[in-house]
Amino acid sequence: MGRSVRCAALLVWLSTMHASAAETGAVRRPRIVGLSHVALFVHDVEQARAFYKGFLGFGEPYSLSDPDGALHLTWIKINDHQTIELFPEKEAGTDRLNHVAVEVDDAEAMHAYLASRGIDVPPTVMKGRIGNSNFTAKDPDGHAVEFVEYEPDGWTVREKGRHLPDTRISSRLRHAGLSIGDLEASLRFYRDVLGFKETWRGSRDGKQLSWVNLTVPDGDDYLELMLADAPPDTTRLAIQHHVCLEVDDVPQAWRTLEARPRPKSSKAPTPLRVGINGKRQINMYDPDGTRVEIMEPGTADGKPIPPSDAPPPEPSRRSQ
Repeated sequence: MGRSVRCAALLVWLSTMHASAAETGAVRRPRIVGLSHVALFVHDVEQARAFYKGFLGFGEPYSLSDPDGALHLTWIKINDHQTIELFPEKEAGTDRLNHVAVEVDDAEAMHAYLASRGIDVPPTVMKGRIGNSNFTAKDPDGHAVEFVEYEPDGWTVREKGRHLPDTRISSRLRHAGLSIGDLEASLRFYRDVLGFKETWRGSRDGKQLSWVNLTVPDGDDYLELMLADAPPDTTRLAIQHHVCLEVDDVPQAWRTLEARPRPKSSKAPTPLRVGINGKRQINMYDPDGTRVEIMEPGTADGKPIPPSDAPPPEPSRRSQ
């Protein structure tokens, strides 16, 4: 190869590398280390407290009030990094999901990164009333996704090691479920932009894909994308927009919960069973019908279940 040809090839390679760096390396994505919380609207806060505190056994570390003294929201603490936030509903009979949140190690960097990828973000990162840095963006279905960094002087860090009673049925929020209408659009957001990694696909009937699990890029919590061929009604949304609490022994958790008085406002749980993913699980329902899945980390027989190769449903129009 002549010198001029080699030089031309080198220039083409350098130009390609520069363009690639400009496209993908200008702003790097900071770490997304896990699920921070799931925020829910509830019709009756006291009934919700009876379920999450009295029945499931969690602590309530703090709450916030509006200027008129009415409750703005309260926190149900699962562990030092994960909570369920309860907001008084704005309208009865509506979707119970307020937002989901992931923990990041640098909120400012995440804000800059998402802006560089063309994601609509607010003008600045704010410091919330409990002292953590956060901002919110929306996924393709209109779900609010909050990105939160726990600050050293925030309430989350301040209350580390506290409000963790022995009555907790679980010490981990393993995944959160989101109802979606277009799998490819969701994958472009969660996988291609945010860096989530697909780990499993499941189908209820073997003919059509029902859900896809996407794990955070820098941890092992995950989102479960719940697919539907038509926009679900609010009852179905309460099942799809769910939280999963991980336990080592589902039968033992079942016995513990059977011994506790279940709030009359919450419907009966499903029987203990082995799910399509091969894991033992039970489904509880809070007073608003939101599903709380209690599940073991591994399959019942220790053998992996192959992911489904069923096709996803056709994209459905969403109402969000």
